[in-house]
Amino acid sequence: MKQNRCPWAKAESQHVYHDTEWGVPSHDDRHLFEMLLLEGAQAGLSWATILKKRENYRAALDGFDAGKIARYDARKAARLLADPGIVRNRLKIRSVTLNARAFLAVQAEFGSFDRYLWRFVGGRPLQPRRRTSAQIPARTAESDALSRDLKLRGFKFVGTTICYAFMQATGMVNDHLVSCPRHATCARLE
Repeated sequence: MKQNRCPWAKAESQHVYHDTEWGVPSHDDRHLFEMLLLEGAQAGLSWATILKKRENYRAALDGFDAGKIARYDARKAARLLADPGIVRNRLKIRSVTLNARAFLAVQAEFGSFDRYLWRFVGGRPLQPRRRTSAQIPARTAESDALSRDLKLRGFKFVGTTICYAFMQATGMVNDHLVSCPRHATCARLE
């Protein structure tokens, strides 16, 4: 899929992610949690940087097991701050534990994070038909609503721009350009 791949996926390290995962509707709570944490870690950085560190994050954060992460203490936070394989930002590290606790509370309230999350797009992926990258917004009414609700529930690093990137990554919105072969593929998925 070398031709017509979405322009953001320039680096070879991004090709597999673009071609197999980005924009595919996800209904797996662990994957959704992983992507929420990774998008938060990405704030102020490039997605290429986070993708390169993704395996390190999986190892450092117990495979994104929210139950384990919710129990992290100051010693574990100190180890994470010393880990060169992840983004070593004190606020981002602290947010991991807070987000795990909020995530578990949402699961308890709604039965799953998936059930909670997909309400913000009416249960089905949004299907814009964008022709250029310039047409892709940084935020939408849906990402504004998701961000606002996540913050009320105690989540951190979930601003509307982060939420929109999360929605793109998890297939809540299909923002592959129509010229990209993945647009049609993802449009058939729910």
